[in-house]
Amino acid sequence: MPHLTTYVGLADHSERTLAESFRSVADGHAHVADVFHTCRMLAEWSEANRAALAPIVERYGEADVEEPERLHAAGLARTRDGEVGLLRDLQDLHVLASLVQTTWTVVGQGAQGLRDKELLAVAEHANEQTSRQLTWLNTRMKSAAPQALIVAP
Repeated sequence: MPHLTTYVGLADHSERTLAESFRSVADGHAHVADVFHTCRMLAEWSEANRAALAPIVERYGEADVEEPERLHAAGLARTRDGEVGLLRDLQDLHVLASLVQTTWTVVGQGAQGLRDKELLAVAEHANEQTSRQLTWLNTRMKSAAPQALIVAP
């Protein structure tokens, strides 16, 4: 199952990158209380998904995620300033979370094919958590957009 290990690795690495990126946005926009606290909480969800995946990694292994290079999403090394910066950082998180969600969808399909109930449960739960992360990001972007795009700094 060499390709399953590729996607298990992609799930693990992309969740780690998403968690780090949520923390980066939290710290970079710490003056925005809801962004700071919610991004911290959402980072913990991604870390919990990685922890749940750990026994699966032990069982199947984890390929270095070199093969799907075009699927790699870079994390947020630094955040941008201001309202427009926050909006752009939230969009970057959304792109990364979308990669995470589609990865969990693929892993879930593989788990169904293998009839691996443990892997399927992990993939379904992680996919639900990622959906919630994406919902918050969409809602927060809608909230931030008018201020960022219309009001002069």
